[in-house]
Amino acid sequence: MDTIVTADELTPGDRVELGHLTLTEEEIVGFARQWDPQWFHTDPVAAASGHHGGVIASGIHTLAVLQRLCVESVYSRWAVIAGRGFDRLRFTAPVRPGDTVTGSVHVTEVSPDETRGRVGMELERRNQDAAVVLTATMTVFLWRRGHGPTRPRDEEAGW
Repeated sequence: MDTIVTADELTPGDRVELGHLTLTEEEIVGFARQWDPQWFHTDPVAAASGHHGGVIASGIHTLAVLQRLCVESVYSRWAVIAGRGFDRLRFTAPVRPGDTVTGSVHVTEVSPDETRGRVGMELERRNQDAAVVLTATMTVFLWRRGHGPTRPRDEEAGW
């Protein structure tokens, strides 16, 4: 397994590109029916004559996809303790069926203490046309080198 990145290895200016994910109408409608059942997310016929000209993904779905991409590309490789929260979150353009989204994480601050570091980040999601669909700033806590787990929790580790 690759070495886990601790707060000590990060510096402001570091940037990580995220993977890609394509959203289908079925996924968008299914998510919205369970978590955000507004007609412009769940009813393709009604949404076609609505403001957006078709079904769009819920903002909560858009955020959930960002989280998945972050876990796959970043957090699974970092010594994450926990997220502190979002300081700013903006949905800047709709995500539509068939859109392929990607994004990036940009480290803006690393503030270490004895055992951990507070890491500020700017996050951005873009669609296949490079249109920005989400921006956010958030803070996470990472272990410092020599503290906390040395690898992500998994079945093999037994914890």
